[in-house]
Amino acid sequence: MTNAYILAKLEAGMDQEVLNQVRKLEGVKTATPTYGIYDLLVEVSFDTMEDLDKFMFQGIRRIGGVKETATLIAPKVRM
Repeated sequence: MTNAYILAKLEAGMDQEVLNQVRKLEGVKTATPTYGIYDLLVEVSFDTMEDLDKFMFQGIRRIGGVKETATLIAPKVRM
């Protein structure tokens, strides 16, 4: 299982439109607007890294209004 958090910078005024489109994508657990350097935080989960790659390159980065992304991969750690 591959879990990740994606931070996105959006074009001004596109926040709600991008949020609505991101929430429809397969693999999205949560999508939340944020304040600060990034405009959106997206939590995703996929079976493989290849699925995450596909999501990034064929999904979120093709949405109009997404200017930049940063992906933080969060492996499951037992404590």
